Amino acid sequence: MPELPEVECVRQTLAPHLIGTRVLGVEVRRRDICESWTDGARGPRRGVTRPAALLHGGTIARLDRHGKQLALIARDGRAVCVHLGMTGALTWSASSPPPEPHGHLVWRLSTGWLRFSDTRRFGGLWTFPTFDMLWNLRWSRLGPDALAISPGAMASTFASSRAAIKAVLLNQHRIAGVGNIYADEALFDARVSPLRPAAEVTPTESRRLHRALHRVLRASISDGGSSVQTYRDGLGHAGRFQTRHAVYGRKGLPCGRCAAVLVSGTVGGRTTTWCPRCQPK
Repeated sequence: MPELPEVECVRQTLAPHLIGTRVLGVEVRRRDICESWTDGARGPRRGVTRPAALLHGGTIARLDRHGKQLALIARDGRAVCVHLGMTGALTWSASSPPPEPHGHLVWRLSTGWLRFSDTRRFGGLWTFPTFDMLWNLRWSRLGPDALAISPGAMASTFASSRAAIKAVLLNQHRIAGVGNIYADEALFDARVSPLRPAAEVTPTESRRLHRALHRVLRASISDGGSSVQTYRDGLGHAGRFQTRHAVYGRKGLPCGRCAAVLVSGTVGGRTTTWCPRCQPK
């Protein structure tokens, strides 16, 4: 958390305020949350995080997303990758934000201020001189974006693994962007047990799960994401999709489809909730 829908909502709400904006200043309050890469004679290497690496003096041209990660990209090619982790937030405001204990970095823009904060510090920032380097060093190591993966590619991903289908959905190297919430919700929507070995999922079930995953992700984006803990979008607004969760966080409650009691267990190291009647193993 935040997962793909939440990060996409951050991207969509920030884009109107950031694209075309000039970065006038950067204040780094915690340097250990940022890792910078430079293009050395022998290839990419880690360097010192300087204001220029964080787009100082540049103009933001676009905001890209892959899985759960967001990138701010300047017109001259410089790129900053942002991973929100568990409690990270990237928020824009028209006025200077007041100091806060977990506000780690502030950009002063020609249209306002952009702040990165993270209470538990599982997130962070990575800077690169080009977007290509960001892709090669970080995003190429992730699987296809969950909203871009084709039905055939998803079926191939499942067929190659004996792990539980829930664990495969959570593996960012196989499919990027799905976390605990949307894995549970998509599996329920598709009537597939989270305990099923991925290789045993039939082609029909795989296609059904592909449709369910896209349906759940897009519905959450339309509702501003799920605010089950601290998540807020790029303007500080909470999401609404948590009110539509069918199984996530509802252990012991009746299934909205068949009225059976929802059960819970650990799959892939994560707490998982499902309906034993709608999702038989």
